[in-house]
Amino acid sequence: MAYSVEGKLVVAISSRALFDFEEENRVFDAQGERAYIDLQYSRMDVPAKEGVAFRLVKKLLAFNSGDVQRVEVVILSKNDPVSGLRIFRSAQRAGLKIERGVFTRGRSPYSYLDALKANLFLSANEQDVMGALDARFPAARVLPESAQAGGRHAEEVRIAFDGDAVLFSDEAERVFQTDGLAAFTRHETAHAHKPLPPGPFKPLLEALQRLQAAAGTDVPMRVRTALVTARSAPAHERAIRTLMDWNIAVDEALFLGGLDKGEFLKAFQPDFYFDDQRGHVESARQHVATGHVPFGIANKSKVVP
Repeated sequence: MAYSVEGKLVVAISSRALFDFEEENRVFDAQGERAYIDLQYSRMDVPAKEGVAFRLVKKLLAFNSGDVQRVEVVILSKNDPVSGLRIFRSAQRAGLKIERGVFTRGRSPYSYLDALKANLFLSANEQDVMGALDARFPAARVLPESAQAGGRHAEEVRIAFDGDAVLFSDEAERVFQTDGLAAFTRHETAHAHKPLPPGPFKPLLEALQRLQAAAGTDVPMRVRTALVTARSAPAHERAIRTLMDWNIAVDEALFLGGLDKGEFLKAFQPDFYFDDQRGHVESARQHVATGHVPFGIANKSKVVP
């Protein structure tokens, strides 16, 4: 019988999101593909350093126990297959049980997300991330310059999400961008009992909830989630009621009303944080591993190569 990822939490991740290949990437940019391949091959026995999403992946894989596979992590990379040898070897030496990979040698790999039934795609390439979001997969561009998490909360996977244009659609954000804060507050108060349409990361939050339920008490690892939003009262009500309507719970909700998110994320100490706004991402990455979600009106016509 063929192996199946059905029912598992599937994370597709690029090599630069999992490992610190920034030096190698600079060689690629300056000298081209051949020099890059030769460098990776020459470093075959040199374990790659941990990348921005390494800790997140390691903790998620801890939900697997014995023959029970609840999480599948797949390398989905624009690397060439030769460079893929070092990636797999580095993962093995780091104790990451990653058995599957797709290497597309310069071509955008997000077209394979459907076949993988991916719940999340993490990449350092914004164009690939935008392609995945357009195909309706939760995806984020990791910031390689993000602060690296230490060995915190060893038995908890902590993930924090922005609300509008991440968990929720950008419906309300469009009102804010077009008409300002007062109009946004009036709009959200008037629609407090009307659930917001889902945003790109609702499926991931659902998958995390299913993972926790499936794991039960069989493994020591737990999922802890937080909503970290610039909303404040009275606009907070629609966000909470939307989650209730979806039958999804978060462990913490921070309604910051314009306060800088960075310090609050430093206190929560997530293994990863997702936000659509570049200003919030810049603040967050000073303290925690961060991914930019280039979705919604705040990102219209703004692309980082």
